[in-house]
Amino acid sequence: MKKFSFSATGLIFSCFFILLACSAQQVGPINVDADGVALKGYDPVAYFILGRPHKGQKEFHYEWGNGTWLFSGREHLQMFQQDPEKYAPQYGGY
Repeated sequence: MKKFSFSATGLIFSCFFILLACSAQQVGPINVDADGVALKGYDPVAYFILGRPHKGQKEFHYEWGNGTWLFSGREHLQMFQQDPEKYAPQYGGY
């Protein structure tokens, strides 16, 4: 029986191409209301931080994808700006 082994260089190149493919993905359409607001105005970061829904405020907003995202405070806004895909709902929020 023949053993199969990866070389370190092959493994590094494989990881690099996987990461490159993942980063090349574009943001799909986001489910927004008639005003272009995502998640019906709820703060997407609150689900992760507070463990419950929390309405966002218009003064803390961010344009991303095809929608406007509202946040309950500056801290949540900044967290979303740093990594929107971490906090945005899957499948565009449908």
